[in-house]
Amino acid sequence: MGLSWMAWTWPTAAFFAFVFGSIAAMAVWEIRSPGGGPRHGILGLDTTRGDRLFITLLGSAYIFLAWLAFMGTPLWGPLVISLVYAFAVFRWV
Repeated sequence: MGLSWMAWTWPTAAFFAFVFGSIAAMAVWEIRSPGGGPRHGILGLDTTRGDRLFITLLGSAYIFLAWLAFMGTPLWGPLVISLVYAFAVFRWV
């Protein structure tokens, strides 16, 4: 049967590869430097590295969806915004 029923494109495959790569990198980081204890951030939440990764991925998805809804393609704008957002989340949240 294969994957022919799915509408896989290179951008879709790259997106999922990035998500799984991020999770794998976080696992390696946790193995090499265990702990990464909770940090009380600007939102008033106690977050760990995994929590911050989840917040980053979820927020980036919303950034891309909003961009597509209001601006369309190309997607370089939301990529830059998402990278700045990811830096801010890991720095201050």
